[in-house]
Amino acid sequence: MTGYIGGRLVPELLRAGHRVRCLVRDPRRVRDQPWAADVEVVPADVTRPDTLPAAFEGVEVAYYLVHALGTGRDFEATDRHAAHAFADAARAAGARRIVYLGGLAPAGVPEEELSPHLRSRAEVGRILLSSGVPTAHLRAAMIIGSGSASFEMLRYLTERLPVMVTPRWVRTRIQPIAVRDVLHYLVGAAALPPDVNRSFGIGGPDVLTYRQMMRRYAAVARLPHRAVIPVPVLSPALSSLWVGLVTPVPHTIARPLVESLRYEVVCGEHDIAAYVPDPPEGPTGFDGAVRLALQRIKDADVTTRWSSATLPGAPSDPLPSDPDWSGGSLYEDRRSVRVAADAATLWDVVEGIGGDNGWYSFPLAWAARGWADRLLGGVGLRRGRRDPRRLRVGDALDFWRVEDIVPGRLLRLRAEMLLPGRAWLELTATPDGPHHTRYEQRALFHPHGLAGHAYWYSIAPFHALVFGGMARNIAHHAESRASGPEAG
Repeated sequence: MTGYIGGRLVPELLRAGHRVRCLVRDPRRVRDQPWAADVEVVPADVTRPDTLPAAFEGVEVAYYLVHALGTGRDFEATDRHAAHAFADAARAAGARRIVYLGGLAPAGVPEEELSPHLRSRAEVGRILLSSGVPTAHLRAAMIIGSGSASFEMLRYLTERLPVMVTPRWVRTRIQPIAVRDVLHYLVGAAALPPDVNRSFGIGGPDVLTYRQMMRRYAAVARLPHRAVIPVPVLSPALSSLWVGLVTPVPHTIARPLVESLRYEVVCGEHDIAAYVPDPPEGPTGFDGAVRLALQRIKDADVTTRWSSATLPGAPSDPLPSDPDWSGGSLYEDRRSVRVAADAATLWDVVEGIGGDNGWYSFPLAWAARGWADRLLGGVGLRRGRRDPRRLRVGDALDFWRVEDIVPGRLLRLRAEMLLPGRAWLELTATPDGPHHTRYEQRALFHPHGLAGHAYWYSIAPFHALVFGGMARNIAHHAESRASGPEAG
């Protein structure tokens, strides 16, 4: 339960009133989950059958959410071995149901002609369906939600390339589904009648080509129109290398996903609704699913990477268990200085920043940025600050806004200058031994489209001068106060 779907399914099962046991190879991976205290955690490994009996003891419904995609060339053999071990353990324990989330296969294509990724998913489904334990094999195409490998590939390609020369697979029709709807059907499948042992296609209300999805993603994300030019010469192998260059999605994951995009994957039935009614508000459309996936960026807690947020507000939000490359780009400039001053003295300098006190580094650069912002119609540096010594949440501070403040410890500012993205500046003071304090400073930038990436890289050469100088000068100013007449 440490993967993309598993980490999101657990709280949904708990909300539905189920008791949950999590089978994990390393219990430490769920230790910091917000639901960890509400579940039973059992160390086991589906590739080691001898570890499974204890995990399955007393289990009524077993969710199989394992796949070896991205682990190497033998992932099909690993998936096969793990599925057999899981099925045997569930049958021996007397489980009444297995629920498996697999991939939606194209209609009319023999299994042996499928991509390795889809072929392995189909094979695992066959193994579980023939296990002797009633199995619900839910088959989904692209899952839309932050952290989903397919969605992250779509996100990065669309955000980073305003003009894309693409393979023919951008014309392939796909029926995506929102992760919240996937979870709805997974939870509901636990209560299926005992005579149900079959596959179900699950999909959203929209059937789109990959090109349409890129353009609609751009519209929801308020990016300029994306020009997509398909060409016939890019093979799946070359395409996966291209995806690897443009996105942080690992090649071992990108290649099987790209190979699978050659096939049209559209649900041929929606029989699941006869057993598990659709969500009360109806299935989520593509645009709504993307909007939910992007919402976390708008409301992000920037003390962590998007994929390390401690508590998701919705299934579309990132989780600590999501891969590091998920959640969109977040650029960071981090500085840390040990200051020979107590925390209170350092905090007085931090809280007094901006306005007439300035920003403690390269005043001309800050002034030039303020002038440029005003010329473009922004607020510039003219707003100053409400109080020369104290700040509160919501205060304007030159071209920043106080987003959060923990007196004596944390000041987080959100940029309100005109930018091709969203930016924050975070300043913290932490006691670090007798008469010393650790000053940490982070500038974070979430780019919007290619212009945002270009902006970050264009100013990166000046970071050492601006942000490095700022950290050093704040530390020096605090040390001067601690050792000078003001210390008394």
